[in-house]
Amino acid sequence: MSTQVIEKSSTSTTRKPAPRYRVLLHNDDFNSMEYVVQTLMTTVSGMTQPQAVNIMMEAHTNGLALVITCALEPAEFYCETLKNHGLTSTIEPDE
Repeated sequence: MSTQVIEKSSTSTTRKPAPRYRVLLHNDDFNSMEYVVQTLMTTVSGMTQPQAVNIMMEAHTNGLALVITCALEPAEFYCETLKNHGLTSTIEPDE
């Protein structure tokens, strides 16, 4: 009984990584700091309270803060969810 060895071709294709997008939180004068922190924590799974506080403070201080960098589909989801909770959010390509 003979065993056949099939060799893989050495012309492997390298996949380009999917483009990533930055979800941004803009400062507003309507929502309380506590509300923004709670919304960030419930929108982005795994986000801790200290992380959410840092993002909220950065947006409050600088007018803009990076929430998360991810693929387009989750970025759109996070952005829309933040907007649905009354926060101002945009996405942009991560360059």
